[in-house]
Amino acid sequence: MSYYLTVDFGSTFTKVCAVDVNEKKVIGVSKAFTTIHSDVREGLNAALKELEAQTGRLEYSERLACSSAGGGLKMIAVGLVPELTAKAARMAASSAGAKVTDCFSYELSQREQEKIFSSNPDILLLCGGTDGGNREVIIHNAKKIAEIERDFPVIYAGNKSAADEAGTILRQAGKNVIICDNVMPVFNVLETAPAKNAIRKLFIERIIEAKGLSKVQKEMTREIIPTPLAVFEAAELLSKGYEGIPGMEDLMAVDVGGATTDVYTMCEGNPSRPNVVIKGLPEPFAKRSVEGDLGLRYNIDSLTESFMADAVRADSAGVNSDEAIEWVKTCKKNPGIISEPGSASRKIDECLCRHAVSIAVERHCGTIQSVYTPLGETLIMNGKDLSNVPALIGIGGPIINSEYPIDILNGAVYDTAVPEYLKPLKPKFYLDKKYIFAAMGLAGKIDPALSLKIMQDELVAL
Repeated sequence: MSYYLTVDFGSTFTKVCAVDVNEKKVIGVSKAFTTIHSDVREGLNAALKELEAQTGRLEYSERLACSSAGGGLKMIAVGLVPELTAKAARMAASSAGAKVTDCFSYELSQREQEKIFSSNPDILLLCGGTDGGNREVIIHNAKKIAEIERDFPVIYAGNKSAADEAGTILRQAGKNVIICDNVMPVFNVLETAPAKNAIRKLFIERIIEAKGLSKVQKEMTREIIPTPLAVFEAAELLSKGYEGIPGMEDLMAVDVGGATTDVYTMCEGNPSRPNVVIKGLPEPFAKRSVEGDLGLRYNIDSLTESFMADAVRADSAGVNSDEAIEWVKTCKKNPGIISEPGSASRKIDECLCRHAVSIAVERHCGTIQSVYTPLGETLIMNGKDLSNVPALIGIGGPIINSEYPIDILNGAVYDTAVPEYLKPLKPKFYLDKKYIFAAMGLAGKIDPALSLKIMQDELVAL
């Protein structure tokens, strides 16, 4: 018999999963609170003890892990033009599993320089200009970044003509610099894979130590990767299928967590309406966006403020403002707290979860607006049209443990009150009930057919 163990170190919970490779099925899952502020192995051992009670003692041929503990990778992207290289930087960072906390364009100002210092990111991604194009701005920005007295690594993914000079400037200032291919070598053509690989390399080399995972790494059979990257690759596998095994094709997955809300889409996103003009950079088939201000615990205060700002919505949901304020205080003191079923705090959590889903999908999807020309009305579209996406998958504890997951997932569906957002019109809802997407992303690097079959078997249709 052969078994795999997967471990997902989340911001709130450490989740473990045991897979029977021969039977191609999950035989046990468990979780425990992540002990990021002491030793992450404490939470891991607690989860493993509970898992062993289900499966008995097993010998694992593969021990695989991913992590978003402590909020995951914080990244700042610096580009040239917001609609072009800055957006390309976001795409590279997000697909690699990083959380882009800020994105600056044009020449960095002193105020922006100070903001980078205060943020102290895990990684800074510097790009700008097509190959052979503008080099003055990226050299200016390299000098500004060199002046920032923080020990963060810099990935250079801009104009190749300025790479050597920018790299020298940054290294002379003591920065760890990785030079990779331009994220946009030719106007409107994206090449994010080299930057994505560089981000992953830095995660393995630097971030594991920073998050206290170096001892865990020695116990694993493969390199630890960011959890969002594992989920991203699982969603892509589920969409495309593998070697004659058909996938689901177009899909959206929404993962609500304690620190972020992530949205994944696997689709071309072509216009579903006639007479549409596409504006901006082409969107990738496989796309992830991460919203660092939409967590159900670590960012619950900002999420609650935006929810309560709409008094009509809060009243219709039956959420009392005083109770919401008290619940936020409780969560800030104890991010691992779980609201009791049927309680006022559970109602608040449910409403906030739907609100997080709604906002995250609005930010992820394309938008459309009507403009009038001498030839009549024209529709201008930015981003992906998700109107015809047929499948919507809920991931993450706040959704899969909800008593009303359909109500939460409806936050991702097209709303006539905000018609400019091209959300899915009539998707079928599914739940990753055992929260195995990250686990299958890990296992899929070894046995894609195994992961694909398990996901297809385990997804619960609502």
